[in-house]
Amino acid sequence: MTWLDEDLSAFRELARSFCEKELAPHQERWAQEKQVDRELWNKAGDVGLLCLSIPEEHGGGGGTFAHEAVLLQEQARVGDDAWGVAVHNGIVAHYINSYGTPEQKQRWLPKMASGELVSAIAMTEPGTGSDLQGIKTKAIRTGDSYVINGAKTFITNGAQAGLIIVAAKTNPEEKAAGVSLVVVETEGTEGFRRGRVLDKIGMKGQDTAELFFDNVTVPAENLLGGVEGQGFVQLMQQLPQERLVIAVSAVAAMDLAVQLTIQYTKERTAFGRPLFGFQNTKFTLADAATEVAVSKAFLDQCITRHLKGELDVTGAAMVKMWTTERLGKVADSCLQLFGGYGFMTEYPIAKAWTSARVQRIFGGTTEIMKEIIARTL
Repeated sequence: MTWLDEDLSAFRELARSFCEKELAPHQERWAQEKQVDRELWNKAGDVGLLCLSIPEEHGGGGGTFAHEAVLLQEQARVGDDAWGVAVHNGIVAHYINSYGTPEQKQRWLPKMASGELVSAIAMTEPGTGSDLQGIKTKAIRTGDSYVINGAKTFITNGAQAGLIIVAAKTNPEEKAAGVSLVVVETEGTEGFRRGRVLDKIGMKGQDTAELFFDNVTVPAENLLGGVEGQGFVQLMQQLPQERLVIAVSAVAAMDLAVQLTIQYTKERTAFGRPLFGFQNTKFTLADAATEVAVSKAFLDQCITRHLKGELDVTGAAMVKMWTTERLGKVADSCLQLFGGYGFMTEYPIAKAWTSARVQRIFGGTTEIMKEIIARTL
């Protein structure tokens, strides 16, 4: 990988050790509880795994997106899809770092880096998915405050978040121009309510929740960036990194699925010989390994471009679409080689398969990615 160096190799050892010790042993319990342990965030903050690519002056690690990518790879390598660190590190922290006023950065980022604050971003609504211009949540300026009313759903880290960036209409008469991002600090905030942690077919340990805002009042200085009507532009500017984050996880999950299946087919026998000895098994895995290799090469190219500030909206849409579609294909063909055991939840391939499905949906569906790409043709 062209973007890797000695510093990142040393960092990978730290990330791998943490993931093996703090994530891998708890998968079954977290799936039952529908959330990770709250103290996991504090432990991650203590060893320096939060806000990796945020400047040190704001409490972050002072690294780059490459550090985020390494952590996501190691998280996927141990089969964890419960810890919402991708949203906290790779998405929310960068909204605040990119658009926050100096006071906002100093107020929130150090607490996010320590794990004192878990963060989320609330865009999707019960009646609004990919069409962010059509959101119904309102944040109306009243004196020195904003009063927020609305509902959000499918919010990663929703059950544990102490800081939530809420996409809302500060001018309900406008479409994109009426959208602003307002930060809600949840502790002791009247009118803020968490709904249920949603029951999903995959990523069961992740606290994907419903959120409700009923006359929630926050100070006017919680408007991200301090200027109304900038929210849609801010969302569009950050979506390429969000989609690259998804692509990193998708390729790592694809790689894991192939490794699990190679191991299984070499150990499992049928008709007196290992499954790997059958031509169909070898051909299926040859296809899958090639899909991983091609996806890795494309992903590495996109990471390199992003580190140089050159990854555009179209490139991010392409890598998100390509890698998540390939993940679905590879996970499905790998599960087939497990036979009936592939359908059993205790087998990691079953978890990989169910968790793969949503990657073609969140961060913008495959269909939206195609629409974005087609606009430049």
